[in-house]
Amino acid sequence: MDLLRNITAGNPRALIKPVLYTTLANLIGIVPFALLVEAARLIFEPFASPGTALQTERLWWVCGGMAVSLILMYASEVPAYRSQFRQAYSAAAEGRTRLAEHLRKLPLGYLNKRDPGDLANMMMGDFTMVEHGISHLVPQMIGALVMPVLALAGLSFLDWRMALALFAAFPLAVALVMLTSGIQHKLGANHMRAKIDAANRLQEYLNGIRVIKAYNMTGESFARLTLSFRELMRQSIRIEGLLGPIVLSAIACIRAGLTFMIMVGVHLLLGGSLDLIVFVSFLIVGTRIYDPLTTVLVNYAEFRYHEQAGERIVRLLQEPVMPGKRQPPAAYDIELEQVTFGYNRQTVLREVNLSIPAGTFTALVGPSGSGKSTVLRLIARFYDPAGGKVLLGGNNIRDMEPEALLSKISMVFQDVYLFQDTIAANIRFGRNNATMEEIEEAARQACCHDFIMKLPNGYDTLVGEGGSTLSGGEKQRISIARALLKDAPIVLLDEATASLDPENEAVIQEAIDRLVQGKTVIVIAHRLKTVRSADHIVVLDNGSIVEQGSHSNLLAAKGLYARLWDIQQQADTWKMIE
Repeated sequence: MDLLRNITAGNPRALIKPVLYTTLANLIGIVPFALLVEAARLIFEPFASPGTALQTERLWWVCGGMAVSLILMYASEVPAYRSQFRQAYSAAAEGRTRLAEHLRKLPLGYLNKRDPGDLANMMMGDFTMVEHGISHLVPQMIGALVMPVLALAGLSFLDWRMALALFAAFPLAVALVMLTSGIQHKLGANHMRAKIDAANRLQEYLNGIRVIKAYNMTGESFARLTLSFRELMRQSIRIEGLLGPIVLSAIACIRAGLTFMIMVGVHLLLGGSLDLIVFVSFLIVGTRIYDPLTTVLVNYAEFRYHEQAGERIVRLLQEPVMPGKRQPPAAYDIELEQVTFGYNRQTVLREVNLSIPAGTFTALVGPSGSGKSTVLRLIARFYDPAGGKVLLGGNNIRDMEPEALLSKISMVFQDVYLFQDTIAANIRFGRNNATMEEIEEAARQACCHDFIMKLPNGYDTLVGEGGSTLSGGEKQRISIARALLKDAPIVLLDEATASLDPENEAVIQEAIDRLVQGKTVIVIAHRLKTVRSADHIVVLDNGSIVEQGSHSNLLAAKGLYARLWDIQQQADTWKMIE
């Protein structure tokens, strides 16, 4: 059952219709062989019993039956074919959607540990194997076994000795395949890893193509990509070179049964204990009975390889999603109580205590790596803390439904990502049911309506993946429009103006001022002059809060904040000299 669950990516029900229809089609496919045996009996009967007349009328009925069976075979093959492919593609489409939905609910930390190329390969490549498994492998394997099993039962009534001789080598072939299943699994796993690594390196190559061009790391000079492709080639040759002889040996064992059956038949025929008509019947059936068994053996080796792809999907679907079922409260004050957190066993925050009243403007400042962005991610529940609690309205956010919590939060990141869609669709991510008038109003408030209208198709202009066709300032303003449209009571700003030129910074700061009105606002800022008016400034260093207070109080304290302020003030006076 585990094999079927894996090959279908956790959806074994998708096999029901394909297997039923394929089995029915194979059952009907047995009828012509049964009629062929009867025809052979009728033709040879006058020769075996001299004086017996040829039953011409009965022979015509057999011929008519064969014609009808051909029509029935066509009528059964059509729904079998349709059900196989319809179920396969439907299961893969639903599985991809289910996996994408599951990925969205997993902790961000888990996704950061997985290579994006690995997940992309799983979403497309592994599900393609699932499609092939449902449409071809499993139905054909099960359907192909029907004919030999029924043939063995039927032929046993004719002569059990000949029937056993015909299938005598089948257990040996099965044993050979089963005994080497460990080798097959290991070869498949190595090939799968090589294929995933090659996909990852290719993704890395494409993502970093600008750096590669800039440093002339083109073609074979990019060693990691080259090595991954060579390893994939080596594993591909290895799996074909080692699995091929195993499967061919098993097929040879099965087909040896025909030779053994002929030898036994000749011996029995010469001994007078076998009827000639029975011998001819076995010869007719024996020449055809091994084709479906060969299909089973070939498909089984492929089945085990495809099953490993499905197993990867099933394992990912079994990863626990972030828990929590409670709805967030209507109060929006935020507290961190003894919060400790780290990445890959490296502690980033150490027993942090912080209180952020609702409706206030709080700034997080400090050196790079001090834990500012981590605080925002914990508040948005991208991660759960390793120790301590994050509270919203006095309630632990770990108990809250993650998506319901995020519906109360708007975020504007330093690195804005826009999807490969229209500008209107990218803004509508803030609220899916927003009207075009609401989208345009949000764009006006974010100071991006004017430049959008200058684009070739206005709001229907397509942006490149990640927003590559827009400037940094334009992307930032669209992300603010998205946040304005969402109109959440909590706003998190992560260095929203850090990498912008002064002109864009002024425009975006104006848009941010509109965004944060009446909200609980938490801002990360390196440019301290942008947060001088904050209600509360929190200074972090090495994962701990070292100072907090207003701008004037922190300057008077002569601590880390004052040093950072002085450094930035001096930097503003720097000039290039000849």
